[in-house]
Amino acid sequence: MGSYRMCGCFTRKFSAGEVRPPDEVKDLFNRYADAGASAMSVDGLRRFLVEVQKEEEGEGKTKAGTIIDQIQQRKWPLPKQRHPHLSLDDFYHFLFSPDLNPPLKTEVHHDMTAPLSHYYIFTGHNSYLTGNQLNSDCSDVPIIKALQRGVRVIELDLWPNSKKDNILVLHGRTLTTPVELIKCLKSIKVHAFSASPYPVIVTLEDHLTADLQAKVAQMVSETFGDMLFYPESGSLQKFPSPESLKHRILISTKPPKEYLEASSFKDNGSQSQKGKETDEDSWGKEVPDVKEEIESDAKEDVDTFQLHPDGDDEDDDNKLSQGLHKGVSEYKRIITIHAGKLKGGMKNWLKVEENVVRRLSLSEQELAKAIATHPGDLVRFTQHNLLRVYPKGIRVDSSNYNPLIGWMYGAQLVALNMQGYDRSLWLMHGFFKANGSCGYVKKPVFLLNNGGATFDPQAKLPVKKTLKVTVYMGDGWNLDFKKTHFDTYSPPDFYTRVGIAGVPADTIMKKTKTIEDNWSPSWNEEFQFPLTVPELALLRIEVHEYDMSEKDDFGGQACFPISELQTGIRTVPLFDKKGEKFSSVKLLMRFELS
Repeated sequence: MGSYRMCGCFTRKFSAGEVRPPDEVKDLFNRYADAGASAMSVDGLRRFLVEVQKEEEGEGKTKAGTIIDQIQQRKWPLPKQRHPHLSLDDFYHFLFSPDLNPPLKTEVHHDMTAPLSHYYIFTGHNSYLTGNQLNSDCSDVPIIKALQRGVRVIELDLWPNSKKDNILVLHGRTLTTPVELIKCLKSIKVHAFSASPYPVIVTLEDHLTADLQAKVAQMVSETFGDMLFYPESGSLQKFPSPESLKHRILISTKPPKEYLEASSFKDNGSQSQKGKETDEDSWGKEVPDVKEEIESDAKEDVDTFQLHPDGDDEDDDNKLSQGLHKGVSEYKRIITIHAGKLKGGMKNWLKVEENVVRRLSLSEQELAKAIATHPGDLVRFTQHNLLRVYPKGIRVDSSNYNPLIGWMYGAQLVALNMQGYDRSLWLMHGFFKANGSCGYVKKPVFLLNNGGATFDPQAKLPVKKTLKVTVYMGDGWNLDFKKTHFDTYSPPDFYTRVGIAGVPADTIMKKTKTIEDNWSPSWNEEFQFPLTVPELALLRIEVHEYDMSEKDDFGGQACFPISELQTGIRTVPLFDKKGEKFSSVKLLMRFELS
């Protein structure tokens, strides 16, 4: 582990300690190795994959042979040096390799032929912002990064320039510096399908005159060309499927009936909320409790927190009009997913109309009010229509709410700020690792059922499954961090937090003991988690370095959908605060579902 200088006067030495396989790995190797030999054959590895890792019987032999070949190729450059078996060290190397033994499947395996409303869709909020909501720069760079991560819904706020002859993208009525719309559109075209072939939805919050709406229609049509999808009939009676929309771009906004002046800005003092973003603010806060956040948001005055209207106004045919404009029809034509609220309040907002589908946008407070007053209507609405949820305006620091609140009630477009990093965003990243990270995740059957009682995530339900998690060991911090990153005078003291994010009954966090002065800690601890709704449960993993005098240091995190976990002993790669995977840091864990 090396030497650490103390106060410039003397040196503390720590033994390196060889990183060895856990005892359970040794026992499994001995069980499946050839009798009387210290090697595991292809057949022995096949039996291990089927019986312990729960791989399919038909794939076991082929996969076993491939694994042995890959490990032998890494170990021995010359073919004549290779052997068709594994030593204990080879077996351990296989188990502790993220590429050979990952915790999730990497292929798209959900049915992709259902309507869009049957899927959770990876959604960003104010996708063009580089930082906070008040005075950061607007750019196409965060849009590109979002698309490269697999985000499928990009939001653009459209405003006229000072001369009223061009369109800018910015967070209106703030000090954010704008970026031209055409630059954002071109970047979307180039990067839309870099991470996934499934459709990209561009939601527009436009504050434009009819002339500029016509210009937007021309820009969008010319930039996207054949990538742009819109129905020839002008409106959809049913949403198409992700499969049928591969490599297509869809526009979603409120269709114009006439040119309306942009609503006036309500100065609510939100700018006073801006302050220095501390490390505690950016990642240290725990994910908000689902029940507490719903109750708190339901009590808030929705209008209090809006810098400018982010959602949909109620349709009102009686507003003063400047008359229809010839360009409006072209703008309306390119809109595939119509957005808007029916007049009459929440009950009508959530009304399911026959042969009409639409998108409804609710702030997190409006969602909480809908949950409190119309939970069944909320679920039924999302069975046919799209529901977008967005952060309340007071989140000027680009913080986020708990996304599970929306997902539990069927909301497909749960929009989070992706400019920073916090635990809510870690949940979002983990949730959309499902289904090959394609950005579309099929909703559970109980949220798609058109008849009978609607799902209530806050109801007391029986335990459906139990997840047993074993945390064996970790490694790689010495490769990705400087020797004195965690502690100036000694190696780090690591512990692991592991738990569940899901419906209120399933949500919990537990922790291991702290292993002192060790870059490669071995915990060998087991935890059990009863799950009432495993379909909506996420496994949360965090590693911290204990600090007696200050806040514990961050050592990595990971989050995975439990419904997609590969059982058995698996390598868990860890990610930094921004969700980027570390080069070397990883855990060896075991997952068992019963």
